[in-house]
Amino acid sequence: MLGDRWGVSDDEARRRYPCDDLVPVPNLRAWRGVTVDAPPATVWRWVAQIRLAPYSYDWIDNLGRRSPQRLVELPEPVVGEAFTTAGGWRRGRILAVEPGHHLTGEIMGAVLSYVLVPDDGNTTRLLLKVVMRTNPVIALGGCLGDLVMARRQLLNLKRLAESGDGPAR
Repeated sequence: MLGDRWGVSDDEARRRYPCDDLVPVPNLRAWRGVTVDAPPATVWRWVAQIRLAPYSYDWIDNLGRRSPQRLVELPEPVVGEAFTTAGGWRRGRILAVEPGHHLTGEIMGAVLSYVLVPDDGNTTRLLLKVVMRTNPVIALGGCLGDLVMARRQLLNLKRLAESGDGPAR
């Protein structure tokens, strides 16, 4: 499908993601990935902070409110809590989580899994897979829209994790 892959290898697209168990026969599948020059523990703290804001184009999906640019002390995510906050509203729901390894949530009918894969040295592959069961026209539009938004989100998370900024005061 047009726009279904960005920044992932064939092996990363073939691997099993937690969302695969939740939507067994999706007609929208999209894979995104980025290498982050930071250890998995640092990357995880930023991924877990998606609960506070979308971290993509704030002027579009957060009604102009800026996503936090410093880490905030948060408890680990838990199944059932809101997946993110956008425009001041809590959105979606966390469906599965393994702290430090993956966060899987549902929002607007799509199921997303963020997976952290340690690379050699001090880097992390941050992978995202999105799956959804919908009609083919919406699947194509959703895939292209997600490409724009998810790419920005992953690049923002990469920049923030690599910046070395600690918790907000």
